[in-house]
Amino acid sequence: MRLDEFDYHLPEHLIAQRPAEPRDSSRMLLLDRRSGHWQDSMFRELPNLLRGDELLVVNNTRVIPARLFGRRAGVRAQKKAGKSPRTRREHLSAPIEVLLTRRLSANDWEALVRPGRKLPIGEKILFGEGDLEAEIIDRAEFGLRRLRFRGAAPLEPALERLGHVPLPPYIARDDDASDRERYQTIFAREPGAVAAPTAGLHFTPEIVAQLRARGVEIAEITLEVGLGTFRPIRGDEIEDHIMHEETYEISEAAARAIEAAKRDARPVLAAGTTVVRALEDAARKAAQHAERRATSDDRSARILPGRAAANLFLYPGQPFLVVDQLLTNFHLPRSTLLVLVSALAGREHVLAAYRHAVEANYRFYSYGDCMLIR
Repeated sequence: MRLDEFDYHLPEHLIAQRPAEPRDSSRMLLLDRRSGHWQDSMFRELPNLLRGDELLVVNNTRVIPARLFGRRAGVRAQKKAGKSPRTRREHLSAPIEVLLTRRLSANDWEALVRPGRKLPIGEKILFGEGDLEAEIIDRAEFGLRRLRFRGAAPLEPALERLGHVPLPPYIARDDDASDRERYQTIFAREPGAVAAPTAGLHFTPEIVAQLRARGVEIAEITLEVGLGTFRPIRGDEIEDHIMHEETYEISEAAARAIEAAKRDARPVLAAGTTVVRALEDAARKAAQHAERRATSDDRSARILPGRAAANLFLYPGQPFLVVDQLLTNFHLPRSTLLVLVSALAGREHVLAAYRHAVEANYRFYSYGDCMLIR
């Protein structure tokens, strides 16, 4: 399929720059994925709109302050010949922006570094007053660099002190103190994401209590949102796109809850595309595992629990093995997330719903309104 088939017009003023207050006051567009019928609603009506036997799966990842501003230590730059002292000083003092994208180990990260082309392997970047240092140890795919952090204090407290909330580029403002809390879901517990699972931003403790009272079961998984969420589709044909890996973890308890829901024909409602990617990737890994085994017990497993990495790209024509329903925000034109939503609900239905959302002045993207697709 061609990428231009997943385009739509969005006026700039509909891109939400601030979240709705309170959280559950967002609007919600209901979309029947079989008929394409849509209906306007509010997120706070979610408990009353569900049957009451759904399994709601949420992402409990926590966004870290992954945006850092530093300066070159100049270890390599000082050795370069042919530069005047003034040019060398300007070169060394130029600001460096680092966006952490994926944790590799306790102190090693993949990151986007700007200006990356001027920073060779071995160069060091200082943050704050020099109490945190990162060395570029390698290059990676998609223009990324691998960084190794060193400092007198552990990395996580240093990030909390020096880092900024990594708001998406379409939010045309600097982060502020309110984003530290508001760009987290109420489920956020496992640090490691560099973007929020935005469908979860609408939930409040009161809504969760109402859902449980209705009989809705809630399971938590973790997907560390990374570059795969942001990386644009470059080619004309969507099938040629390669997703960047994102790490996820599904507990034994969550896997059992999902398998029980599927066995009992109860709908699995994913809160966000991050949950979809984790569950559908784990289901495909379970199917591959079963093919290598001979026992019927192995073949009955729908979800493979544990920690893994997903680069799954779902587009129209691919089956959904686990997810039946989806709560999701409105996504960018020509994005992998819009393609994923279209894979579940049909491209024509989704784009028609988006056109209505534009006409009805819904708020778009991370801090915007949401859709319930079922």
